[in-house]
Amino acid sequence: MGAPQVTHESGEGPQSKLEWKYIQEYLHSKGASLETLGTLPKDERGRLMSEASKYASLKLAEVESRAKFRHDIHAPS
Repeated sequence: MGAPQVTHESGEGPQSKLEWKYIQEYLHSKGASLETLGTLPKDERGRLMSEASKYASLKLAEVESRAKFRHDIHAPS
């Protein structure tokens, strides 16, 4: 019996692709990838994905904050 595969489901929202990009970026920084997660022990896989998810959430919040800031700057007074 193989380890569960982590997959990206399309259509989860407008930021889904960017979120997965950040998750992959984090995993890469830790020497892993979505493809290699299945070879890791369950607890390590869970820890990495939890950390990657938090990283992606922070990065998405940063992107949203920058977009709002730019909008506020360029909005007519």
